[in-house]
Amino acid sequence: MVRRQTSPTMSLDKSFLQTPSPTHRLRVDTDALANNWRALDAVSGDASTGAAVKADCYGLGVDTCIPVLRDAGAETFFAAHWSEVPPLLNHVAAEQVAVLHGPVTDEDVRFAIATGARPVINSIEQAQRWKEGGGAVCHLMVDTGINRLGAAPSELSDPIFQSLDIDILMSHLACADEDIPMNARQLDAFRGATTMIEHRRSSLANSAGIALGADYAFDLTRPGIALYGGVPRSEFAGRIRQVAFLEAAIIQTRTLSIGESVGYNAQFTADRSMRVGTVSLGYADGFLRARGNGFALRVGDVELPLLGKVSMDMIVVDLTNAPELGEGDWLDVPFSLPDAAQQSSVSQYELLTVLGQRLRSC
Repeated sequence: MVRRQTSPTMSLDKSFLQTPSPTHRLRVDTDALANNWRALDAVSGDASTGAAVKADCYGLGVDTCIPVLRDAGAETFFAAHWSEVPPLLNHVAAEQVAVLHGPVTDEDVRFAIATGARPVINSIEQAQRWKEGGGAVCHLMVDTGINRLGAAPSELSDPIFQSLDIDILMSHLACADEDIPMNARQLDAFRGATTMIEHRRSSLANSAGIALGADYAFDLTRPGIALYGGVPRSEFAGRIRQVAFLEAAIIQTRTLSIGESVGYNAQFTADRSMRVGTVSLGYADGFLRARGNGFALRVGDVELPLLGKVSMDMIVVDLTNAPELGEGDWLDVPFSLPDAAQQSSVSQYELLTVLGQRLRSC
């Protein structure tokens, strides 16, 4: 039997070690975030304005965003999973947190009661589980046409629903970013639902729904993507500011000769001698391959076109227009969500929420 030789274990004093600065970074413009909430609140009219904060505030960080939204005036916060609740409780009261997926298991019920976070009930089964587990105040989702989560309007007369102590009765618009008849159909269906069951507040409009006007606002609006810089409808152009800003550093430069290729599958081949830079950013950071073709990074007003495929941790840019750049120099990664979505055909929601953990932690 061959034994693998190992070196003696060394005892390393890590107290003096400091993690080196990253070579890519995400900056959240908290002033823009507060501005966006206030802009959406103003358009919401007499309705109060909450905040969808699921998926770590759409990828921008609960600890960064929640205090800003809270201090701007938001009082109701919508998460998707129960696992998202604990970080929120560091910043807001439990009764301000609504969990959209509801009590799927008995464990969810126990957790909700223990923390005070309020479930959004979506079905007869969830309502029964909530009541049998000793739950009190809750919210109720009614499905008016999106056919994801929620009770059918025809079910609202069921005694189990009628027995609930409902704070917010809500529904969700399927096509608010479009001007189509389905919006009005859902509005009519929700209005009907509000007359069928007792509740304190009602809520229908998401980010795009706010732009549809006062009829859709009810008592509470629930913006999400527009808080974080997305523009789901043209009415918000000029009102919603960019919140997320990305930068990445050059980690190596080289000069390509005619005929040399770049990256996987050799999708780019140099037709001239050209200086290029390898940049510390890739699809593991949420910079998707769909953004590669035709995209460019920038230094000031100068564009640096991407060459070849986006790799997991790296992209390569053409440095012809900025020959002075070298290792360690920082480049701007254009991240206006409407522009990036148009360029890549990836939705604004996806572009934001796929930001990689190592980028968000920088």
